[in-house]
Formats: sequence, structure tokens, C-alpha cells
Amino acid sequence: MTKRVLLAEDDPNIVVSLSFVLERAGYAVEALSDGQEVLEAVLRDPPDILILDVMLPSLNGLEILKEIRASDTIRDLPVLVMTAKTQRPDEDAALSSGANIFMKKPFSNAEMLEAVAKLL
Repeated sequence: MTKRVLLAEDDPNIVVSLSFVLERAGYAVEALSDGQEVLEAVLRDPPDILILDVMLPSLNGLEILKEIRASDTIRDLPVLVMTAKTQRPDEDAALSSGANIFMKKPFSNAEMLEAVAKLL
């Protein structure tokens, strides 16, 4: 069965490139750019993995992550947090909020595919 990836990212160039790489690797990808829409989609129909940008409109990635980890039904959802914010406190905040993996932008396609495979 094809694994479903929800890509939460508001940069259209990153959405296009990551979607291409992930689909080529055999994953089904849905991309959303608004934080509130991401949270609603995860609650409605949880994917196999969430790739979550920190900086999103409506709700930021860390707010979404905290909601996911507080939920009885989806708290174990694998979440890879990615961000252009590269300071140590940003990484600490993501990991303490429940990120399984923290990835700094820019990253290589190979790094992303390795991280996704590790979480699945």
C-alpha cells in the first residue's frame, strides 16, 4: 500500500520540488500551505507522515505539532519538522514540541528521503 505524505509548506517552489522527489520515490503526496487547513486535514484523515514547515500562515508548525501530540487519536503520527530557522533554540523548540526529526533548510533530496523512510 502506498504511504501517504502530507506536506505542510507555503513556499510553492519547495512544494513542487519535494512533491516531485517524494512521488518519484513512490509516496502519495498532498500539499497544503495554510496551518489551519493542515491541522484540519490531519484530524480528518491522518496521513502516514507529516512533513511540517514551522512558518505557516494561520497556525505555525509548532502550534500544529502541539495539537497533534495532545490528541488521543493522532499523537503517534510521525512528524518531520523543517525550517529555515536554523538556531539551536528553534531546533530545541521543535523537538520539545514532539518533532520526530528536525531538518534545517536547505537540505538535500537524499536527506529528505532518508528521513521519511526512517520515520515510516
